[in-house]
Amino acid sequence: MEMRSGAWSEPPSPAPTSAQWRVSPGFVGLKCAVTVVLVVAAVFFADDRRALTAAVVAALVAGGYALRDLLAPVRLAADPEGLTLVTGYAGHRRLPWSEVERIRVDTRSRAGLRSELLEIDTGDTLHLFSVYDLNTHPAVVAEDLDRIRALGPNP
Repeated sequence: MEMRSGAWSEPPSPAPTSAQWRVSPGFVGLKCAVTVVLVVAAVFFADDRRALTAAVVAALVAGGYALRDLLAPVRLAADPEGLTLVTGYAGHRRLPWSEVERIRVDTRSRAGLRSELLEIDTGDTLHLFSVYDLNTHPAVVAEDLDRIRALGPNP
């Protein structure tokens, strides 16, 4: 039995023709907080050379990852003409759909843990994006990319 409220319902909104996926702001904040904690720990360990070195190195690594997330928060963007994706530390590369050979989700189980990666294969390069890069499941992104690609000039 279906219940209806009798209220006017909005027509479904059209599917977006472009999308972008970015690192979670909360995850970026966590990386920044860890960096600050490690710097404070380095100050407290100033008398112990080994602990100071370990804290400084860990702070530099965490800070490097946090800085990358701040400089290039959008890891992947798509529109009917192609993709824009992060390459290297914080660079961007524009790919027309004609250069994309395959989009798939690679799922692996190891030691009881399951991981998913979105793979974008151009033939020459393989671009990998995790759930942390996309802030959503890679399978959802793959479906969205297929839908957006179909809107392009050469589906």
